[in-house]
Amino acid sequence: MHPDEVHTGEAGTDDGFHYRMLYVEPSLVREALEFSSSALPFLSNAVLSDTRLMQAVHSAFFDMDSTLEPVAKVELAVLLADGLLANDQSAQKTTSTLIDVQATYRAKEYLDVNLDFIVTAEELEAVTGLTRYALSRQFCKAYGTSPYRYTTMRRLDGVRSSIASGYSLVDAAMKYGFSDQAHMARRFKANYGISPRHLQRLCLEMKN
Repeated sequence: MHPDEVHTGEAGTDDGFHYRMLYVEPSLVREALEFSSSALPFLSNAVLSDTRLMQAVHSAFFDMDSTLEPVAKVELAVLLADGLLANDQSAQKTTSTLIDVQATYRAKEYLDVNLDFIVTAEELEAVTGLTRYALSRQFCKAYGTSPYRYTTMRRLDGVRSSIASGYSLVDAAMKYGFSDQAHMARRFKANYGISPRHLQRLCLEMKN
């Protein structure tokens, strides 16, 4: 629906429609802002097209059947907080370009050697000495992606190699810390454009 159109409250097709709602505690937004603002963002316009907010909503709803991992929740909170603050015209904004290179590298190393289980935000705070939100922002600046997305891509790389080596889809998913095969398959297809089962068939055909 175009932003200028009026929603009638009726479905646009005979198939009907449904809503997915995302409720976020204001305290989480305030915590994620850390020292960027003294107050919660206030938005006079309820309809926005901020890419960070769209990315946050998409990330939250991408795996509705799976529980969000702790580091994924941090990414979501940062995207929401930064997107809301950027659209508050009255807010005093402070930006920092500083990156703790050693801390972000320690986080990367820790994620690299722990791909087979879920890393918590508390673990990364202990490893880096940064708050979870500061680490999320600095990691993005240093490596161009969030800690959660970095981990997901490394896991998918491992899954791809395992499938090529003859692992079953279930075993490949479990080996690299995905909650189940379906979760792995959704992420795999979203990133590589083909399903893991398709890749498995291609690998078998090449061997034969």
